[in-house]
Amino acid sequence: MNDQSAPMEGTPMIQPSSTDHPLYDNIVEACRTVYDPEIPVNIHDLGLIYTIDINEESDVKVLMSLTAPGCPVAGEMPGWVAEAIEPLPGVKSVDVELVWEPQWGMDMMSDEARLELGFM
Repeated sequence: MNDQSAPMEGTPMIQPSSTDHPLYDNIVEACRTVYDPEIPVNIHDLGLIYTIDINEESDVKVLMSLTAPGCPVAGEMPGWVAEAIEPLPGVKSVDVELVWEPQWGMDMMSDEARLELGFM
């Protein structure tokens, strides 16, 4: 069965981020150091980071997307994100997964990103 014939039951659930974890803000700042090479805005403000999940052992799981599935850096971007997060004090391990649902849209960008790109 292909994806098009599967019943659509709405947007897949993206887990909420661990915003109350002490490492969360530092991880967000690390994500803000990673840029899509074609857009002069960091991937966090672009809205490409969907979830930052941090468990009790300080293992970090990031769910992220890209602006388009055919993005030329699709194979490299998760590694860039992991490399930005791994050196943070207290982080035990990092797993970055690309997801395509929900599909990224310009409405996911922060106000700062919209301003930077001239959309405000």
